[in-house]
Amino acid sequence: MAMSAADLTPIVAEGRNCWRVARARRARMIVDAADYYALLARLMADAKERILLIGWDFDPRIALTPDADGSGEALGHYMLRLAKNCPDRDIDILRWNFGGLKQLAMPSIVTMILRWKVTRSISFRLDSAHPVGCSHHQKVAVFDDHLAVCGGIDVGARRWDTRAHADADPHRTTPDGKPYMPWHDSTMILAGPVGEALAELGNERWQRATNKPLRDLSGAGEPWPEGLEPDFRDVDVAISRTRAEYDGYPEIREIEQLYLDLIAGAKRFIYFENQYFTCGKIAAAIAERLNEDDPPEFVLVMPKQADGWLEQMAMDASRAKLVREIAKAKHGDRLRIYVPHTEGGDPIYVHAKTAIVDDRLIRVGSANLNNRSMGLDSECDVTIDAALPANRDVGPTIRRLRESLIAEHLGVEPDDVARAFDRTGSLIETIEALRGDGRSLEWLDLIAPGPLDEYIAENELLDPTSPDAMFESLTERGLRKSWHRGKAWMKRHRPFK
Repeated sequence: MAMSAADLTPIVAEGRNCWRVARARRARMIVDAADYYALLARLMADAKERILLIGWDFDPRIALTPDADGSGEALGHYMLRLAKNCPDRDIDILRWNFGGLKQLAMPSIVTMILRWKVTRSISFRLDSAHPVGCSHHQKVAVFDDHLAVCGGIDVGARRWDTRAHADADPHRTTPDGKPYMPWHDSTMILAGPVGEALAELGNERWQRATNKPLRDLSGAGEPWPEGLEPDFRDVDVAISRTRAEYDGYPEIREIEQLYLDLIAGAKRFIYFENQYFTCGKIAAAIAERLNEDDPPEFVLVMPKQADGWLEQMAMDASRAKLVREIAKAKHGDRLRIYVPHTEGGDPIYVHAKTAIVDDRLIRVGSANLNNRSMGLDSECDVTIDAALPANRDVGPTIRRLRESLIAEHLGVEPDDVARAFDRTGSLIETIEALRGDGRSLEWLDLIAPGPLDEYIAENELLDPTSPDAMFESLTERGLRKSWHRGKAWMKRHRPFK
């Protein structure tokens, strides 16, 4: 039986697991990049004074609204057109430096950047304001300093897809004409004071990366896209960050703390969509909960394997080791990891970073369930917690969003998910009852890592817990040490019993 919001203790808390709690006049979750890119084109066109795009990736060759064969007006050309139509509007683009430097080997991208350079209103900069080995991983867009998008969707190649994830969709084509696998992702658009807070965060990042502040704005601009129905109105939203210590700025680990607090506070279930599961501290916290007499369920929807050979060696082996360790808990069967598949049986790559707790809290952002997102890379997540006084009526909306996500993966209607959950009271039993052939969720097949993979995973060589950990001796680091830290934390800090 669901508890009323009035009976709940807030999980989000300023100064503990979030930077700021601010009001969103309107907010909406956007699922998959086809809808987001189409919306992004509108948001940029509607912006009056500034478009600020901050991200891990940015590819000017992609089409935001591809035509039937996957081509269309390239983003770079679209931005030149925006600059010509409104030369007094700033277009500021900040992307991670290492990924950006790799793109400089592509003549078409270099040519576009040079065209931007001679366009007064466009500024394209690379972000190197982080320790060696770290990345700027946030995906934030801000329009006129009061409307913002925060989540997991990069404005890059191989990201566009619809919620149908159709087999062999001709729209799903790279700029060089090659097809790519189905891709699932999520983000959130927010307006009001929380948008202003994200603008402040973006402005600070720009100044750190470029040593120059953005100009002050008058406050003009559209408050919300016309015709876009919000999921939430007048709710308080928490903003959580990860930032490594660098150049006089202290370390921030709000995202790690929030993940631990979500696990500690869950009563019935946590539904995760995430690209990775390699953080020993988080895994151990889940195992500790599963050693309780009546623990919550943990459902993770993830990709079959990481994207790229190096990532597979680092991430897939760690995931296998952690899941096998969690399975030893008293109720280890209350953890299930599923992989979504298309109608034709091909795996869908899950890049989303979404968490839903007990239908009382929803979290969307850039942070993965890996060590890098806890203390190495810069991250930003937003969370709506029904226990906050302004949010007492949002539980049904969060439930509807969860049902929609699960229905998308199972190839069924959201009402089917709702009825099965009402009948069983169990997230796992709901999914198991609705799983089938074709478009559906399948259990993750854990492949035992080879000797090299196991060595890399055990010593966290490619997924360190902090910048300093990259230079520690192997005796001072490792997956087991992270696991023990997570167990110890959960035993000391069950604050939401």
